[in-house]
Amino acid sequence: MAMRARQLKLLAGSAVIACLLGGFGCVHTQGISTPDGLSPRVNGPITMPPPNAVPTELTKITFPPYVVEAPDNLMIQVVQRARVPDKDFKPPANDPMAKAPLVDSTKPLPVQDISGSFLVRMDGVVNLGFWKTVHVAGLTLDQTAEAIRQHLLQQKTLQDLGTLPESLVVIVDVVAYNSKRYYIVMDGGGYGEQVYTLPITGSDTVLDALANVFGLHTSASKRNIWVARRSPHADQPWQILPVDWVGITQHGITTTNYQILPGDRIYVKAQRIITFDTTLSRWLSPVERFLGVVLLGANVNNQLKGNVGGTAP
Repeated sequence: MAMRARQLKLLAGSAVIACLLGGFGCVHTQGISTPDGLSPRVNGPITMPPPNAVPTELTKITFPPYVVEAPDNLMIQVVQRARVPDKDFKPPANDPMAKAPLVDSTKPLPVQDISGSFLVRMDGVVNLGFWKTVHVAGLTLDQTAEAIRQHLLQQKTLQDLGTLPESLVVIVDVVAYNSKRYYIVMDGGGYGEQVYTLPITGSDTVLDALANVFGLHTSASKRNIWVARRSPHADQPWQILPVDWVGITQHGITTTNYQILPGDRIYVKAQRIITFDTTLSRWLSPVERFLGVVLLGANVNNQLKGNVGGTAP
């Protein structure tokens, strides 16, 4: 009985290994969109992009004008320009009653000053307190400043004070770039995936990105790393940029040290042997447990039969 159980266990293990070896694929699949909008998956190697087709460490690009989104943190300051007497003016001795000349100056808004950091809320507005809210999501910094300026000019308080449109100055800058991010996905070799999200600084490269998470995990494959760049249109092919990690780190080759753009996904695949070992253990574990229970039951049954046979008259 024990011999039969061991044979059954070996047979089941061999069948599982054969299934895994036959169906375990390690070739990365790249999506290719068709004119009808479908995206079939085809097996094949990832091809390198043409030279200078994408920005890299030595050929970086500058980003377009920043577009404000939630939850960015903005610095907003509003002042009024005015002509005031020069406080440093000293009248001449021959004309002690001479008036000081007027010079350009600024003063804060009445009732409530607008100066400080403001968070863009989920609904895309900033709350200016007494001056109510202004919708700024989807606008550049210059457009945001003009939107706030036009909003203030419509307030009855400033209209009653006779504030001139040309006297109102709005300054807007970004304190924290919270809405533009990229992602690093670490394959766990069969034990799930870890995702890290990091803010864009404007000059990040693949090496900078992975340095922010302290490099590669012990199970990571140095030969299976790529950048998945999102496409703004559903009918466009996926843009997969392979990364030569050994070339970047050990030889200083910058060809695949791509500049990271907002929304990029850096995927780090686990070593195939680790993934295979994890998958194999998951298949064999329940089989071993089941066969162990069967073998235990058979041994108990044999012991009971032996005990009963020994005590019989």
